Amino acid sequence: MNNKDTNKKYTVSFTTLGCKVNQFETEAMSELLEKEGFEVVQENVSDIYIINTCAVTNESERKSRQFINKAKRINPNAIVVAVGCSVQLHGEKISKDTTADIIIGTKNKGNIGKLLKEKLSHMEQDSEVIIESFHGQECFEELKISSVHDKTRANIKIQDGCSQFCSYCIIPYVRGPIRSRNHEDIVKEVKDIAANGYKEIVLNGIHISSYGKEIKEQDALIKLIEDMNKVEGIERIRLGSLEPNLITEDFIIRYSSLEKTCDHFHLSLQSGSNSVLERMNRKYTAEQYKNNVELIRKYMPDAGITTDIIVGFPGETDEEFNETMEFVKKVRFSRIHVFKYSIREGTKAAEMTDQVDDIVKSERSRVLIELGEEVSNEFMKKYVGKDVSVLVETEKTENLFEGYTTNYLKVLLKSDINIRNTIVDVHVKNVGNDYLTGEYSAI
Repeated sequence: MNNKDTNKKYTVSFTTLGCKVNQFETEAMSELLEKEGFEVVQENVSDIYIINTCAVTNESERKSRQFINKAKRINPNAIVVAVGCSVQLHGEKISKDTTADIIIGTKNKGNIGKLLKEKLSHMEQDSEVIIESFHGQECFEELKISSVHDKTRANIKIQDGCSQFCSYCIIPYVRGPIRSRNHEDIVKEVKDIAANGYKEIVLNGIHISSYGKEIKEQDALIKLIEDMNKVEGIERIRLGSLEPNLITEDFIIRYSSLEKTCDHFHLSLQSGSNSVLERMNRKYTAEQYKNNVELIRKYMPDAGITTDIIVGFPGETDEEFNETMEFVKKVRFSRIHVFKYSIREGTKAAEMTDQVDDIVKSERSRVLIELGEEVSNEFMKKYVGKDVSVLVETEKTENLFEGYTTNYLKVLLKSDINIRNTIVDVHVKNVGNDYLTGEYSAI
């Protein structure tokens, strides 16, 4: 690559691991780079590779390093950038063990264009490492998007950081303390996205339930949603992962009264056993969680409740696991995501002595996944013979489209015309493996 070739339009490709916040930040960096004259591509061979890393599990960190090294093998002359959570946690190790040319933690993503241009001008320089620690009160780093490539719904990052310190989780150490994005800036971004034709927005962050808490504004999130509801062009507002304690009667009354809010709530459970929840340092009991679910269903009877559950947490007995199984049967989730506990160095749970054997974790995972599929199937069966509203997102094959209901059920439907990015009424005929099938007739 010629340092002096300033007229060349350099190509950039992204690899994104981990959560929806990472996906949003990749979209924001893509938009920034395109504005600065770079060409973002999907091709395998590129001038610049940016790997947005994840640190939530050991496996995600291993994959992050694997993608960093793979990029240089594909194009030895490329600039390779490692960015994100795994870098924040193990920057020195990544600098030593990988071929990355630029190493950025969870701050300074907004400077990606400037850093790349500096590197292109001084290719002979050693790797640049930019990892800043978190110190007390932090500012929200403004990253925004106005359009989303090839999608009909847009993720909006409204918050960063977490101050919960669950005993199994490394994220507070790599993302820092809670900090909320400015209310007006978020609403402006939503208006920009609506102007580009997107029908649905999803509010995401590392811990969106804490939005506004650092400035002691307890109802900041619902005020934000109420203002988003006024934005012309947006037809659906969906929430990312929530803490169960966010659900109060005041919140759900205000939320359910808005015409654009989706009746889908992803409430992280992690365990149905109070003793396990206490060891996890979760801030609720199983009974409180169930009461909050009942509160949601009081005002939004068809609400889809999805959740995450960890099996094999240190010290989890057969009795405690059975408590989780019984809890799932009581709540009747629309979908559960099951994770086997993974040791994360630097967390309190990693220091616990009574680690559960991998064989036991695998068996518990299998049994809980089977139960999850059963309750999910039951939830979907309720809609056979009924009409549902579907936002059509993708064309799977010719005349076969895929979309989602407001309560986040996947629907496959046939249409002779292109109905992508439209909201249509679908008559549900059957239940598939993890989706509904239905009929749509254009009027």
